[in-house]
Amino acid sequence: MTFTNSPRRVVPAPVRPADAQAPARLSHLALVTRDAAATTDFYSTVMRMELVAAVMHERVPSTGDTMPYLHIFFRMQDGSTVAFFEVPDLPAAAAPSHPAHDVFRHIALEVPTTDMVDEWREWVRGHGVDVLGPVDHTIIYSIYFHDPDGNRLEITTPLVADWNDRPIQARRALEAWTATKERARRDGTEVSAALHELVVTSEPTTFD
Repeated sequence: MTFTNSPRRVVPAPVRPADAQAPARLSHLALVTRDAAATTDFYSTVMRMELVAAVMHERVPSTGDTMPYLHIFFRMQDGSTVAFFEVPDLPAAAAPSHPAHDVFRHIALEVPTTDMVDEWREWVRGHGVDVLGPVDHTIIYSIYFHDPDGNRLEITTPLVADWNDRPIQARRALEAWTATKERARRDGTEVSAALHELVVTSEPTTFD
């Protein structure tokens, strides 16, 4: 897979210094797989992420439970990893109570440009994987697909330089959302309807 250099790239805004006590970066995100070999094939071939570490153990160190497992790690360009546990005796997870759970719960991986998102779409489809999108969210541009275990993945790029650096706006949105929920519950009205009204009557979020 060869990615083109694209002019359709948003120059990142300067990032304000984080709290010195905040975590430095993502070390790894850990999920469960039914088949470590199939997962390795997908993440190494389709996702182009190298298998960089593997741990086998007969018990879970944090709980002491006897449960033989294999823990594998796949690395991205910044050094952070996506990891998986294969545990043969682990029962399958319960089905979600609503399909939206599997939509909202996903892993978003960033690339530099919209053209690269489009190229990823063709690359993933070329490996026989269904792809949704591209979707223009006004702040980011994304495609969506699933790994062999059904985990939803997103390949995305920013369309607005400071889309994730607007803390005042974020606090205001959270306060309005929380106050609306509390008022609806206090008044005995439908929470979802009240939140829908909040969203449709609020001023649109603008990203210059």
